[in-house]
Amino acid sequence: MKIGSIVIDCSEFDKMLVFWQDALHYVPREPAKDGWVVLRDPEGRNPNVSLNRVPKKRLGRNRLHLDLYTDNREGEVKRLLKIGATRHPQTYEPDDDFLVLEDPDGNLFCVVQKDTGESGVSRT
Repeated sequence: MKIGSIVIDCSEFDKMLVFWQDALHYVPREPAKDGWVVLRDPEGRNPNVSLNRVPKKRLGRNRLHLDLYTDNREGEVKRLLKIGATRHPQTYEPDDDFLVLEDPDGNLFCVVQKDTGESGVSRT
């Protein structure tokens, strides 16, 4: 068994579609239809991220979030903020390797400083 797709419920479907395509450099598997789209890694190395339109915005902290690994955390955070992410108020420990952001629908995700191939877990 493997993860085929991670589904994100969202009320701001169009904004989320543009944001996650740009954030991950993913492409739609098929055109978006009726508030649903599956975004895929064009190189086929990573799981799909699907967007599902829902009528109400999420309240409170999400119970599942994405950790996005990069070897250039500061550069990626700047890029993500420019395309629509916002900073989430978070208290960090001095050795934390992650920053918490929110996507355009308010869902939390982490940008984690990792060397290619390294794995780890954020504590958000």
